[in-house]
Amino acid sequence: MDSKNPVFGRMSKGQPSGYPTPTPEQLQGMYDTPSYAPPAQRTMTIDDVVVRGFMTLGTLVVSAAAAWVLNLGWGAAIVGVLVGLVLALVITFKQSTNPALILGYSVAYGVAVGVISHMMESRFPGIVIQAVLGTALAFGGMLTVYSLRIIRVTPKFTKFVVAASLGLLAALLVNMVASFFIPGGFGLREAGWLGYAVSIAAILLGCFFLLLDFDEVERGIQNGAPARYSWLMAFGLTMTLVWIYLEILRLLSYFSGDD
Repeated sequence: MDSKNPVFGRMSKGQPSGYPTPTPEQLQGMYDTPSYAPPAQRTMTIDDVVVRGFMTLGTLVVSAAAAWVLNLGWGAAIVGVLVGLVLALVITFKQSTNPALILGYSVAYGVAVGVISHMMESRFPGIVIQAVLGTALAFGGMLTVYSLRIIRVTPKFTKFVVAASLGLLAALLVNMVASFFIPGGFGLREAGWLGYAVSIAAILLGCFFLLLDFDEVERGIQNGAPARYSWLMAFGLTMTLVWIYLEILRLLSYFSGDD
């Protein structure tokens, strides 16, 4: 080494005997190498969503079957609805991907769905299987509509669906309060042309929400969302399917009642 070079001269003096002096190429390589490389994070795939969807929906079905077999009453259904509603709000507003919260929602709402389904079946034999088939047809139909781009999910469409849903929920809330003072409230949940229209509108909005769910899944995959977000996608699909099922169940009950 040239001892006249002040830079390399200082480096050689400060190094232990026998330790090779780095070449300029080695120094450049050391400079270019990042000090820390974060571990690669696996992105979400459609398989992740399908698997998590089966787990979430399957948990709901199992808890519903248990509530049916155990013949739990309205008290269990009310508790299930309240617990499920709280968990749904937490998951939605925090955008939580915690599997415990999401599966907890499935268990809670599964109990409520099982109790309601058992009571409806005892009054109207065969109504549950009809509602299940109707829900499956709605899911398959909207998946086809979305795949063929018959209805495109645009920001304007999303705003319409959300606004219409909020309006419907507000109307149902007013009707529930009115029912405390007037038998049947304003008739929004009673057999009759108004009740039919409200149930059909609720089912259609549920189907539109399926389109929003499909679009969210597709955009998440395209944007490289982390794999854990498949839990959130599965939660959204499960919540929408429960909505559609219960509304179909109610609509069928209007036409299955005694004269």
